[in-house]
Amino acid sequence: MQPIPANALVIVADGTGARVFRNQGDQRALSLHQQELLELVDMNDDGPAGAQPDGATGYQIDKATFAKQLAQRLNDGALRDDYQSLVLVADAHTLGEMRPLLHQEARQRLHGELAKTLTNVPREDIERLLS
Repeated sequence: MQPIPANALVIVADGTGARVFRNQGDQRALSLHQQELLELVDMNDDGPAGAQPDGATGYQIDKATFAKQLAQRLNDGALRDDYQSLVLVADAHTLGEMRPLLHQEARQRLHGELAKTLTNVPREDIERLLS
């Protein structure tokens, strides 16, 4: 992955939650600072992303719903110009659910992706993996 720009939004997610970081360092020295911890909300009102296969479990539907909610949040942030650069780190399934839901503005700001589950990994280890 290319060096992550200063003030980039770095999302570390899985199907059940996300950690929202900002790079307060620069391209030479990544320094992530956690801003938020996001969890699935209003799952009955929101519904999942995409078509779900017959027999999908409630857990699978919840994960798809969270991916949809996270993509919507990133879209809203891009349209409000809350971030200029975005890095997504998530398991391959969550990334696959989110990609088609990202607005053109969010996609244009996408600096990079990493298909790994790192939501429970210490911040220092995430910095090392992204550097």
